[in-house]
Amino acid sequence: MACAAQEAPVVGVTGGSIRGALTAGGGAVFKSVPFAEPPVGDLRWREPRPPRPWKGVLDATAFRPACVQLSEGWNAADAANNSEDCLYLNIAVPQWPPKKKAPVMFWIHGGSNTAGSGEAAAIDRRALVEHGLVFVTVNYRLGMLGFLVHPELTRESPHHASGNYGLMDQIFALRWVRDNIAKFGGDPDNVTVAGESAGAYDISLLMTSPLAEGLFRRGIAESGTVGILGGPRTAAGAAEVGLRLAAELKAPDTDAIKYLRTLSAEEIMKAGRKVDDRTGLEVSIDGWVLPRSPDQVYMSGRSLPVPFIIGSNAQEVGRPEPAAATREKIRKAYGSRAEQAIALYGLDGENTGATDPLYGAPGTQWSTDFEFRCPAVAQILWHASAGNPTYQYEFERPQPGQNASVHAGELSFVFGTWPPKAKITAEDELLAKQVQTYWANFARTGNPNGPGVPEWPRFLPSSRGYMAFTNKGAEAKTDLRRNFCEIYIDNWKARSSK
Repeated sequence: MACAAQEAPVVGVTGGSIRGALTAGGGAVFKSVPFAEPPVGDLRWREPRPPRPWKGVLDATAFRPACVQLSEGWNAADAANNSEDCLYLNIAVPQWPPKKKAPVMFWIHGGSNTAGSGEAAAIDRRALVEHGLVFVTVNYRLGMLGFLVHPELTRESPHHASGNYGLMDQIFALRWVRDNIAKFGGDPDNVTVAGESAGAYDISLLMTSPLAEGLFRRGIAESGTVGILGGPRTAAGAAEVGLRLAAELKAPDTDAIKYLRTLSAEEIMKAGRKVDDRTGLEVSIDGWVLPRSPDQVYMSGRSLPVPFIIGSNAQEVGRPEPAAATREKIRKAYGSRAEQAIALYGLDGENTGATDPLYGAPGTQWSTDFEFRCPAVAQILWHASAGNPTYQYEFERPQPGQNASVHAGELSFVFGTWPPKAKITAEDELLAKQVQTYWANFARTGNPNGPGVPEWPRFLPSSRGYMAFTNKGAEAKTDLRRNFCEIYIDNWKARSSK
């Protein structure tokens, strides 16, 4: 019996049997489990399909290549090892064999929907798994391979819609989890979708999609909202980009897609970089995956009725720039509300504004408010106003080695993955423990609170409580940048009503 307990775990899933590996501490891990047929050849730019059955036992002990992407520097490892055959997910299990149902966290990676992979989500670190979660990460199609809109694709679609194949992959993987995760000890009725940056953006979008209804019970969005970069394109706007791509690649006027399916994935991605003026977040309102403008879904109180955590970092983006440049951006974005906002940032008249010790220079404050912080406040305000349990956070403590809490810096605390050679303090370890406890509690019950952590106030439209992750640990606060965000929300409402 002792020898049998040490045998590698084998599980039957959709398509056949897979063999994973045991891990220290009595758990198990299964890597690169196929959840869909490879989207290659004629399946490029089509909805995902179930994997073809295989014979024997498939080895699931090593990561396969990431989805096709170009190098942005930070994703060099994924860019150096990628393939169109990439629709795989990874599963880390706290106990093997399973003895009871465990909550499931389904992680969607960031990278502007043009880069990244499920491997990058620190599944081998097992920080959240050690809190009793079954942890799943997923690959999904990226860039123009994952989000191309073109009239010919729309005509061949049974739903008369094209684009959003990456979102379809995420939904298809969630269906796979619903059908298979119980075999790994996971509770298919207790799935939390979580993600950062583009992953958070996609989760926010899935919360407006009828196709995602019933596939998850709660959501966590780290630094990504439906409002980032202006939100999804219209179908017509996305089709214009698709036609530019076809022209760039010298596709014929008829049977353009047939021709584009013969080109290499790298050619498609390089051309996409040339013709796409958004540089990422390729999603569009296609009428099928996303039937309506997502911000209008939230505003009308019709987002999926799930408990939700959303938040951002104190200085997500922003580089030093002259006060005049920030003023011009505010005027371009806010129109008649601009002068009020300019005064709030201390930039009225000839003033150059002051650098805030937490939020940085006025330009950094503005860019973080406009692209991340205030869209999160707006989205959670509308979700909470519909009666859904919601919780907001802001990371104030920098990642070790950084001077400010910047984009993606919170991931070190969520996963316990510290930068190489960084000096890790007791305060870092404390905050990581608190954050992981909150995330695990929320995945378990829909409420981040529990023994051993400070009380996290529920976000209410009146009080707007939130949890600040500070240099001294978790600290409850209220009204995050309320005056700044009220202008943003009013402007967003006015823009969306046009």
